[in-house]
Amino acid sequence: MNEKIRRTSRALIGPDGTQLGILSLNEALRKAQEMQLDLVEVSSASHPPVCRLMNYGKFKYEQAKKAKDSRKKQSGDVKEIKITRAHIAEHDLQVKVNHLIRFLEHGDKARLIVEFRGREQLYLNKGFEILNKLAERLSSISTVERKPTLEGRRIIMVLSPKRAKGEQSGKDKVENLQNSSQEV
Repeated sequence: MNEKIRRTSRALIGPDGTQLGILSLNEALRKAQEMQLDLVEVSSASHPPVCRLMNYGKFKYEQAKKAKDSRKKQSGDVKEIKITRAHIAEHDLQVKVNHLIRFLEHGDKARLIVEFRGREQLYLNKGFEILNKLAERLSSISTVERKPTLEGRRIIMVLSPKRAKGEQSGKDKVENLQNSSQEV
């Protein structure tokens, strides 16, 4: 940038993107000072190297703003739902499904955990059944990002929200999920 540029001749681009031609370094710096802008080397690999006249502070600010916006648009948090017993009542399971629907509709991922204590470890297959049943109920609004896996005394599965064009609205999905859960 500015005086830190070493090579003598530059291909210069104006602040509006127009080609200003090939100028010496001194001429390019003088032009930048006249316009009260910075001379920034854009491409040093090309021959001759390319420089651009711009407000470098404003450019850095806009780049930081774009990076912040892209981080916001990424998938949200990972919400965690624990099922503390392998033997869970249907109503309790439906409450967990309602929470999951809310999380997934909001755009968050969901980590489901079934915990086992003591002799409950004999019923690991029951934990896998519960998680597979939840994944099946929520298949219209989510995809299984990580299949159910046993880690110590816990079985963990991760669901992420499904993003597809032309899908039904959120209210329709919720109604369909509630109707399907009543049938099971």
